[in-house]
Amino acid sequence: MTVKVIFIGAGPGDPDLITVKGRKVIEKADVIIYAGSLVNKDVLAPRKENCDVHNSAYLNLEETIDIMAKAIEEDKLVARVHTGDPAIYGAIGEQIRELKKLNIEYEIIPGVSSLFGTASALEAELTIPEVSQSVIITRPAGRTPKKELESIRSFSKHNATMCIFLGISMIDKVVDELLEGYTEDTPVAVVKKATWPDQEIIRGTLKDIAGKVKDANITKTAMIVVGDVLDPGDFTPSKLYDANFKHEYR
Repeated sequence: MTVKVIFIGAGPGDPDLITVKGRKVIEKADVIIYAGSLVNKDVLAPRKENCDVHNSAYLNLEETIDIMAKAIEEDKLVARVHTGDPAIYGAIGEQIRELKKLNIEYEIIPGVSSLFGTASALEAELTIPEVSQSVIITRPAGRTPKKELESIRSFSKHNATMCIFLGISMIDKVVDELLEGYTEDTPVAVVKKATWPDQEIIRGTLKDIAGKVKDANITKTAMIVVGDVLDPGDFTPSKLYDANFKHEYR
């Protein structure tokens, strides 16, 4: 294996949901930098006894890059472990930019996003024929600003399935924006720590979900899913397994 920095998606929480490829890198890594506030530490269990482990919750970007650069100079393999899939709110873009400046090779191993861990916990298909064939992945504006065209208010007018990261602490604001396009009786689910042993699921509608979330005292590490796919009722089956459909598309 060429010495490099390898970004790994650790999955949503259950340590068995890391990919085989990601686990193999963790087994071989000389240095591991992991998102300690989010990644299940059991994901790191297969590491070597002498592996140097750093919790990035206590590091800024410069410190993180310094650790990587020093390790590469010493011909060490670096595993940079992120929660879920690093492509979604993983903050890898700025790390990659700095690695390119230093001519340090890197690779990205995808992971199971908390989005899909949430869908599995809800036993839901997010794209049901004639209910919703689109999934909007977004977050509310906070310290990180957003363009108005990317606002939850704007997206709500599509009435598609919407999965909202990093919004549970401002649930009232999120609901207000969602009501710009969805109706009050639109189904909503909140999943805290999907796939973890202490996973929690709250179901409701836009009319009552904020109150239910507050009653459950859920303030972080939760996904909000909105849309009729959560309670589709009777719907037209997919053409994928239609008896008259050619099998090559299956």
